Amino acid sequence: MIERLITLALRFRVAVIGATLLLVVAGSWALSSINTDAFPDLTPNQVQVITVAAGLSPNEVENLVSYPMETAMMGLPRTRGVRSISKAGISVVTVSYDDEVDMYFARAQVTQRMQDAVGSLPDGLQPSLGPPATPMGEVFQYLVEATDSLHPVSLMELRNIQEYTIKPMLRTLPGVADVNSWGGMVQQFHVLADPSKLAGYGLSLEDLQRALQANNGNFGAGYIENRGERFTVRGLGRLGDTVDIANVVVATREGGTPVYVRDVADVTVGPMPREGAVSRDGRGETLSGMIVMLKGSNGKAVVDEVKTRLNEITPLLPSGVTIRPFYNQGDVVERTTRTVFKNLLEGGLLVVLVLFVFLRNVRASLITASVIPLSLLVAFVAMQQFGVSANLMSLGALDFGLIVDASVVMVENFVRRLGHAVNPTADQRRELIRRAAFEVGRPIVFGVCIIVAVYIPIFALEGLERRMFAPMAFTVVVAVLGSLLLALTYVPMLSSFLLSHVEEKPSRWFDAVRARYRRDLGRALVNRRAVVLGALGVLALTLSSVPFLGTEFMPRLDEGSMLIETRRLPSTSLPQGMEIARDVERTLLRFPEVRGIVTKLGRPELATETMGLYAGDVYVNFTPRDQWKAPSLEMLIVRMDSALSEIPGLHYNFTAPMAMRLDEAISGVRTQLGVKVFGDSLSVLQAKADEIVKVIETVPGAADVSADVSAGAMQVELALDRAALARYGLDVSDVRDAVQAGIGGVEATEIIDGRKRFPVVVRLAESYRGTPDAIGRLLIAAPNGARVLLSQVARVRVVEGPELINHERGERMVIVQSNVRGRDLGSFAAEVQREVARRVQLPGGYFVTYGGQFENQQRAMKRLTLIVPLVLLLIVGLLYASFGNGRQSLLVMLNVPFALIGGVAALWLRGMNLNLSASVGFIALFGIAVLNGVVLVAYINQLRDAGMPLDEAVRDGSETRLRPVLMTALVASFGFIPMALSTSPGSEVQRPLATVVIGGLVTSTLLTLIVLPVVYEWLEERWPDWAAAFHHRVRQRRGAGRPRSARSAAAAGPVASSKRESDA
Repeated sequence: MIERLITLALRFRVAVIGATLLLVVAGSWALSSINTDAFPDLTPNQVQVITVAAGLSPNEVENLVSYPMETAMMGLPRTRGVRSISKAGISVVTVSYDDEVDMYFARAQVTQRMQDAVGSLPDGLQPSLGPPATPMGEVFQYLVEATDSLHPVSLMELRNIQEYTIKPMLRTLPGVADVNSWGGMVQQFHVLADPSKLAGYGLSLEDLQRALQANNGNFGAGYIENRGERFTVRGLGRLGDTVDIANVVVATREGGTPVYVRDVADVTVGPMPREGAVSRDGRGETLSGMIVMLKGSNGKAVVDEVKTRLNEITPLLPSGVTIRPFYNQGDVVERTTRTVFKNLLEGGLLVVLVLFVFLRNVRASLITASVIPLSLLVAFVAMQQFGVSANLMSLGALDFGLIVDASVVMVENFVRRLGHAVNPTADQRRELIRRAAFEVGRPIVFGVCIIVAVYIPIFALEGLERRMFAPMAFTVVVAVLGSLLLALTYVPMLSSFLLSHVEEKPSRWFDAVRARYRRDLGRALVNRRAVVLGALGVLALTLSSVPFLGTEFMPRLDEGSMLIETRRLPSTSLPQGMEIARDVERTLLRFPEVRGIVTKLGRPELATETMGLYAGDVYVNFTPRDQWKAPSLEMLIVRMDSALSEIPGLHYNFTAPMAMRLDEAISGVRTQLGVKVFGDSLSVLQAKADEIVKVIETVPGAADVSADVSAGAMQVELALDRAALARYGLDVSDVRDAVQAGIGGVEATEIIDGRKRFPVVVRLAESYRGTPDAIGRLLIAAPNGARVLLSQVARVRVVEGPELINHERGERMVIVQSNVRGRDLGSFAAEVQREVARRVQLPGGYFVTYGGQFENQQRAMKRLTLIVPLVLLLIVGLLYASFGNGRQSLLVMLNVPFALIGGVAALWLRGMNLNLSASVGFIALFGIAVLNGVVLVAYINQLRDAGMPLDEAVRDGSETRLRPVLMTALVASFGFIPMALSTSPGSEVQRPLATVVIGGLVTSTLLTLIVLPVVYEWLEERWPDWAAAFHHRVRQRRGAGRPRSARSAAAAGPVASSKRESDA
């Protein structure tokens, strides 16, 4: 099959050229249309059910809304869990699905269960699904600001501009799931009743509400025909402004005197009760908008479309109003994309340099190098077809050394064969190339199989780590398979055109290296015991140092901006929260590295957030890094931490926008480590959480330690007296309706102004409801017409209640959160676990679990304990298929611990932690390192099969294998050097992987060239003669057709061929 493919490629060269051009066109199209992101979407497959329950306390939201909805969602197929957050006035239930489940299928399932649960909810509540997006879909945020201080624009006017001008034009863009508004004031018409006046006229709030409903509306009455024309009958009765509302008749007194709304209430334009606000740069309030991207859309394309549309919207805005972006995920995409392609370009140039230095032939080097862009185009086509976006992970781990490996084998073989030919004709040259390709075709396929086998188990990772590294494995596998196809077709075809007679030029530097290697190998073969013991000693030292390596899940990505989560007392009011936000902004603006600050308090209109008014997200935008005075971001955080600690009552946590959203979506924890305390009683949970906070604060490295506030919100509690209710002939619903209408307000009707809709809300004036005492004086109409004070039928008291109630899998929980500074996450979490178990005593039925990034790290490491042995078994199986015996297969596997030595040493030398990126680097390294061993052992076997004595075969084979071993190792490692040294944005994730591969290749190459020949000779000398003869006969029967290493073929076939020619 392989020989036939090569023959067809050389016979139909024009067809191969056409297929290559088609690949260029298809790959270019795929590159232009492929989704581009900073990261693959790492968030779980989730569906949110959001229920706004205005007026309900957290306890009632939990019992009446969250619990029935959670129960309805339990048992959905292919789900991973259900959790909920219950807060005053809102419930958010999150259902997590397996990654493979289609988003719209999941939403359909949740919708069905949601409709089933509606009957269990209080009347009037209508749950809805969150937008079809992910937390990482918050790709663009902007401010709507008033810039003219002489003609100020109110927050209410800004909100109307956002809702009725900006938002509708942005929502029509492809890829935009929703546009969320945060801050500002939503306009309402307020009818603020005076209870004494209502009582004087014998009216109630309900009468006021009915009158407004009955006196607002246009109507139609069909049509009439008169004098040959048809006229539609239209009645105009809609309310238009405060004057119209004030003139509505509520009742008519005796004698026909009307009672107007203005007689019993003040009519004003006011804001809806606010659940959030936005401030910026210490200059007060403004309004922000947020673009929520549809899941699966092209992030860069959506951001570009939004920026273009905003430019079109700007001329339509009133004078003195402007739109100013403050967060653009496209900037992160652009920076990381620039980093990826910069590293790829530099790595490619280094690979080409290595090829030229070793091949010393410009045409041969260019033929080999041309496989790199063509293989990338194959990868782009596959990525576009399978929905894999171009991002830091999918492209960041491509090693051009792996991509050109098969082509290096081919071209070097061509150069050697053509170098021994004397003035060949075109047909003879093509035949030489065909035979040379036949010699290495099967070994090339075998070499690629080892590389693919190494990466395939990465797809067995779970959760976040699978979403992160599966795109990388997919891209590498596709690119390597593409390079294999090109090596078997494109490279022979192009070589038949471009490679004429080739003369191998001697290289002085390599002759010197080979001479030095010959002497060192000779000494090693003489002192075999010392060499083996020395290697084992270094290996033992390396393995003993591994437990002392710091561990973490992943290095933190520098997104170019910072997010500081701030928290105050749960009972903090909005004005007080804004005052503290201004203090925070002014404090941070003192740092010269800070360019601008935006603070978002509470939650937005579309409840994608559940923050209370006591919590805020502070977005910090930086000046260019070359203008910084701080040496690093870590040092800047330390200085900001010191400055913010001077603000009393403020708790805070340093993170980044995308990182925070990701952490919260995965486990509900926004920090690196989260301790979840489960149990029934909120007071016990809060007490134990506070104990754990004190324990963690004593652990070295703890930073930003805090507990979720499940208590501390102040409530005005109305304890109804049933005996008093009975005396006045009242029931609970009478009190409920009076309190809800008088304090919370009732939407009686709405004012329609073109596209605009403004609610008309009836409630008591502020002076009659603004204090607990005023609430106690609320009048309730009894069935006999009497007016009863609320305090006569209920005890009014101020108590402390829960601010939020978290559920996970049906259990109440409180989360203690902490970041880590100055040490690794793994050792910190281990110490926290020990201290919490020792110092915190939990009642029966209460327990703790550990989440956040630590949970991801534990799951990933546990999975790797299964994956790494699987990788090694796959390699052993392929080696056994190559050598036909387990002895030499295990001998070649010595390169795995040899590679481990360099990888671990590189982590120590660079002060890096062992994280998931480094672990995946070790997996990739094992495959590359094993191939170097195959290179050596396969050729030594070939020389012995030709009758050469063992010692001579080991010496000559090792010396002959020196160039391909060095060449392939340098090509692979040089491709990773730019990633290992890069400090550009996004390189934080690439550096550990590249560092491990480079360090491992250095030691595995050195030990392959010295230790492996020593062990080979020692092992073969002690192997029984009858067993050796048996395996020799097996190899002879298998012949040259047996699969061998791609790299071993780089010289095995050519060298043997040239040796036969010279002997002749």
